[in-house]
Amino acid sequence: MSQPSPAPAPRLRLKVTPAAQKGLRAGHPWLYESSVKSQNRPGEAGELAVVLDKQDRFLAIGLYDPGSPLRLRALHVGAPVTIDQAWWAAHLDAALARRVGLFGPDTDGYRLLNGESDGWPGLVLDRYAQVLVLKLYTAAWFPHLQQVLTLLGERFPEFAVVLRLSRNIQQAARSERLHDGLVLQGEVQDATVIFRESGLNFEADVLQGQKTGFFLDQRENRRRVEALVQTLPAEKRVLNAFSFSGGFSLYAARGGATSVVSLDISAHALRSSERNFALNHEPSGGGGLSSRSHPGRRFRVAGNGARPVRPDRARPALAGPPGKRACRRDPCLWAAGRRRGGAAGQGRRAGVGVVFGPCQRRRVLCGGASGSRAQRAQFHRAGNHRPRSRPSGWLSRGAVSEGDLSAGVLKRGCRKQQRPHQLGGVSF
Repeated sequence: MSQPSPAPAPRLRLKVTPAAQKGLRAGHPWLYESSVKSQNRPGEAGELAVVLDKQDRFLAIGLYDPGSPLRLRALHVGAPVTIDQAWWAAHLDAALARRVGLFGPDTDGYRLLNGESDGWPGLVLDRYAQVLVLKLYTAAWFPHLQQVLTLLGERFPEFAVVLRLSRNIQQAARSERLHDGLVLQGEVQDATVIFRESGLNFEADVLQGQKTGFFLDQRENRRRVEALVQTLPAEKRVLNAFSFSGGFSLYAARGGATSVVSLDISAHALRSSERNFALNHEPSGGGGLSSRSHPGRRFRVAGNGARPVRPDRARPALAGPPGKRACRRDPCLWAAGRRRGGAAGQGRRAGVGVVFGPCQRRRVLCGGASGSRAQRAQFHRAGNHRPRSRPSGWLSRGAVSEGDLSAGVLKRGCRKQQRPHQLGGVSF
């Protein structure tokens, strides 16, 4: 006689603090571990959990993750709903509909799903030409991965899908036979995919590159840089600090810059920048960088022992803001970053315009020609200030002021330098 199948487990129900209830109603996408007062049973990663209010009424439903301090990522708040295949399909279609009409044929690289902002918490989906890159930040998506792939296959039948994983979930992914850079659907002939953004060609390493392969979220800032360069006088020199693969540099070049210097500690990133310029050198590439408007183009990388490219008389300086960790370790970064956030963030320029580009953590270029007397004193004492753990690749002992940049002065190195700087320049 066959044994009866076990009864399905009851729906996971969470009771949370009043503050958490208020936050969820206000649109907060997460429920923290400390906000859970009680639950009816233990839950598994990816399980749908219901949040109850103080009257035991439905408040929200989301993805439960027992291994994360973000214990629940909300999918829906308000009236009760059934999360089934039809709900997932409508949820995806609503996010895709928001992008309709935003991009023309000159752009085939952009974000399709932006995590919590689109109601897909812990999940990002980027498009690069005919490749979709799906990045997960929580193991709660593993049980739903096949369902997501089915939805994508119905809407993008000719596209390949690559899985990227946040570092904190890569170990858990191994038990699911998943790994970072796994091709889930279709074929990817080369790790490097060529895509277009505003008529410019770029490469993206979709298998191993940073984020999903490119900083797509900086597109509008890159366009602003192009417009800014167009307003400069005849001699338009641009320094792009922490340039990564040269996205801002290319836009500055198309805006009419006579010289662009890309500065980055990563030789790999500078080689990518060189290839991106090569993709746009010919008029047929659509980038508008013709030999007539930019004569004598060349790209040089100076490594250890080589002569660095001088950023003399640079006009706009494009720099990433200090990371929070670095600011906590070194007060001079906090002072400089605070001054920058006020002036540069609002688009004002004092001597040299500063525009925040993609920030690479632990590599910071300080600029502090202005500020209170105490901030300036703290800033210039940085040469003697030794934080407990100085970031590797520290660019300067004191830092580089905006005045130094405009005069072409770049202080290099610090005591007990960990590794040489990699400097790259693009000249036209």
